Amino acid sequence: MKNIFIGIDVQVSRPCVFVAIDASGSMVDSGWFKTPREIFQTLENLGHTAALHLGIDASRVPLSGPRTWYWNGAKKQWRGKTEKDKGLGRHCEVVIKAHNLANPQWTPQRKDAPAWMQLGFDLFQSLEAFGATYEAFPSAAYTQLHEDPSVRITINFSKVWKRGTGDLFDAMAAAVTVREFVEGRGSEVGGGDGLGSIILPRPLVNPIEAVLRWPD
Repeated sequence: MKNIFIGIDVQVSRPCVFVAIDASGSMVDSGWFKTPREIFQTLENLGHTAALHLGIDASRVPLSGPRTWYWNGAKKQWRGKTEKDKGLGRHCEVVIKAHNLANPQWTPQRKDAPAWMQLGFDLFQSLEAFGATYEAFPSAAYTQLHEDPSVRITINFSKVWKRGTGDLFDAMAAAVTVREFVEGRGSEVGGGDGLGSIILPRPLVNPIEAVLRWPD
């Protein structure tokens, strides 16, 4: 069975956007939706003939409590949380920040999460029945791929609408990230705190081994 790689950019002030590509990078489908249920039929149709791999640009789960460990970049070591620290963020986000790949929007506990994160939590829970779900980070993908001309996709302009074209690029980046990861050219970071990992389209350059290991 062939693979289809789907990137989803999560929004609440406007509809979410998805892009589906095949292994060659050809766009199979794209579109917009407001609730998880609105994309169910599309995923069911694609899943009849292919194995689906979904990359969602959102946090997989909220914090269960304040983060207890913080990374000291200057000393290249972990330290305990202090009273001044807000306790936000997950291990995967710390790794992304420590390697200067992007600036995460630190995940809080569910009660403090903004609406787009709440929608992201729901999407991960609702869409896992349709295929393998991964947490993608388009900004980090852009950083890794900006000098890599080998990664390309073919856009079907009949599927591109006027609204949210910037969001469409993020969905494309998420789809590419999933493809590169599933086909063995990417990497996965975080997960030491049990709150999910982030996939990347390429391995880390000069990985900081200490931050890759969660202290607990």
